[in-house]
Amino acid sequence: DAERRYEALVIPDIQAACDLLLPTFEASSGNDGYVSLEVAPRWAYDAPRTVAEAQRLFAAVDRRNLLIKVPGTPEGVSAFESLTALGINVNVTLLFSVAQTEAVFHAYIRGLAARARAGADVRRSKAVASLFLSRVDTLVDTQLAEIGTQEALSLRGKAAVAMAKLAYQSYLDIFHGEAFAELAKQDATPQYLLWASTGVKNPDYHDLLYVEPLIGRETINTLPDKTLAALREHGQPGLHVEEGIAEATAQLAELAQRGVDMDTIGNTLQDDGVKSFEAAFQKLLRQTG
Repeated sequence: DAERRYEALVIPDIQAACDLLLPTFEASSGNDGYVSLEVAPRWAYDAPRTVAEAQRLFAAVDRRNLLIKVPGTPEGVSAFESLTALGINVNVTLLFSVAQTEAVFHAYIRGLAARARAGADVRRSKAVASLFLSRVDTLVDTQLAEIGTQEALSLRGKAAVAMAKLAYQSYLDIFHGEAFAELAKQDATPQYLLWASTGVKNPDYHDLLYVEPLIGRETINTLPDKTLAALREHGQPGLHVEEGIAEATAQLAELAQRGVDMDTIGNTLQDDGVKSFEAAFQKLLRQTG
């Protein structure tokens, strides 16, 4: 069928990409040099099928530096916990809120703890949490425009970075705190945050809005070509992700006061993201003939 034809094309490419990045993977002791391959989006709300498909794909590619992409839906988070316990590397995608991200972090810890209890080695487990940014501002800005007050309009373009900064604070609290302490003693790796959707969609915003403020230790940023070129041309990198936390907290509080619920925003965007991924995947399958 179309999906098997797709996999016959994609799996050799993924294997080649993993092999290309293997020197980076080995030089970084397994910290860098990963390639992602997604489970078919139609299983986003089916935890058992997601687990089965992820296991099948991970075995088919058979590379240590592979991450299986699983959406951060409640069912996807459940699958992620199971996959972590099984020793399968996962990139949890379609995260749009601090609450969603924290749920993923805790699932990772539960999965690793189960793996440790089974006597398995947790040192080679790897996972990332992909938090999508520009789409958050797009939806929040639309709501702020509908409110229309000067105070509301002054908050445009600030929600995503504020949210990301607080998500990073949660990362520090969880993975450099008591919750991860026992696993850290076993040399387990924290689940790094990955900033996704980092190209600005509003031309009025600085082209590095989702890059410079979020540079920090133990983070990853996936940059579109245009954004990467802008960073090379006029970027001023520095460790900024831990700066302005009080301001970020105040901005999110102001949004809440004006009726912008970031958890509702996140859930809406996640549902829309699953639909978008599924539409793109079906289009790709049709193109395989």
